[in-house]
Amino acid sequence: MAVALLTATTASAQVKFGVKGGLNVTDMHLNDEVFDKSNQAGWYIGPTVKVSLPVTGLGVDIAALYDYRSAKVTDPSNEEVKVKQQSINVPVNLRYGIGLGSLASIIFHAGPQIGFNVGDKNFKWTDTSNYALKKSNFSFNVGLGVSVAKHLEVTGNYNIACGKTADATTVLMTVQNVAGTAVKSHSRNNSWQIGLAYYF
Repeated sequence: MAVALLTATTASAQVKFGVKGGLNVTDMHLNDEVFDKSNQAGWYIGPTVKVSLPVTGLGVDIAALYDYRSAKVTDPSNEEVKVKQQSINVPVNLRYGIGLGSLASIIFHAGPQIGFNVGDKNFKWTDTSNYALKKSNFSFNVGLGVSVAKHLEVTGNYNIACGKTADATTVLMTVQNVAGTAVKSHSRNNSWQIGLAYYF
């Protein structure tokens, strides 16, 4: 989709390259009765390209972002581990801008994102508790922002995971069952993001 949009642009379309970065707060969906999580913070940065299509206000932006997310996860035995998710994320957003004069506009955007894990994939508390990230993940972005002087953009975005991001497993020990019972939980990591982009 991204390649087709870039190669199909006409002479009246405008292409701008830039850099994008920001902060995110991860919303981890885990079994709250088994795992506790906190300090779910992170950041991202990378190159981006914006294509303004001939249709007034309509465009596409594509980026390749290094994304770092971390959280402290505690298992039932109160063992704590810091889970770090490091990915290369490629969002492709369809965008629509409403002009507020020649200097600013409001932007609405939405689109798919594919992410590839480039960091550690497995995290362990003990031999009975672990957290395993998937090699890749698919998600969807939706958000809005403000463009100033056609170069600077400030955006707010919600990244929605489509499917599970990781598998978490722990063994709960009971008096009746000395061997313990394995409890599995699927983690789905959504994220609130605040970003800043500059287009040259």
